[in-house]
Amino acid sequence: QVHLVESGGGLVQPGGSLRLSCAASGRLFSLYAVGWYRQAPGKQRELAAQITRDDRVNYSDSVEGRFTISRDYAWNTVYLQMNEMKPEDTAVYYCKAVMFGSEEYWGQGTQVTVSS
Repeated sequence: QVHLVESGGGLVQPGGSLRLSCAASGRLFSLYAVGWYRQAPGKQRELAAQITRDDRVNYSDSVEGRFTISRDYAWNTVYLQMNEMKPEDTAVYYCKAVMFGSEEYWGQGTQVTVSS
C-alpha cells in the first residue's frame, strides 16, 4: 500500500509559477514510477509528467519546456515545478504511483487555477 498526498495548488496569474508536492508513504521500495496527471472540467484525465525509478522523465507536449518533475532522494516527495503557466493549465492535479507489480495508487488531487 502507498499513500499519496498532493499539496501546493492554488490561484496563479498567467505567466506565473507554482510548485506542487506529492508526499508518499508506505511500500516505497516497490515503486516503479510516479506521475503527475491533471483533469480539467469536462475533460479526461491526462498525464502531464512522469519520473521512473531510474530517473527517466517524460512530459506531455502541452507542458514540455515549462514543467519540471523531480523527486527527493528517498522518494518521499515528488515535485512538479510549473512555470510560464497558462489558463489552459487550470485543472485538478493528481499524483499516481505505479508499483513494480502494476498496482496503482492515486492521491486526492489539488486544484490549480490560472487566471488574472
